[in-house]
Amino acid sequence: MVSRIVTVVLLSLLAITHAQLWLGAGSMDRVAELRAQINELHATNAQARKENERLSSEVADLRDGQDSIQEKARSELGMVRPNEIYVQIMRR
Repeated sequence: MVSRIVTVVLLSLLAITHAQLWLGAGSMDRVAELRAQINELHATNAQARKENERLSSEVADLRDGQDSIQEKARSELGMVRPNEIYVQIMRR
């Protein structure tokens, strides 16, 4: 009689443990989802890090040299120097 009770208790504990493993908050599917989210966040962070490095380099160039400021003004704002002729070539 006692061995049956022990067996039933142990089997029920095993069933509860398996239920938690497959269906609970820390289930295998949930862990896989969280790992996928972590991988996505790592990729997003890597892209943001590259963009930050590019922007930092651009800021350093703008602080250090007048050439980069002139280049930005010419390309983005269309500015020209006095007595300079601006020619725009349209591509088809």
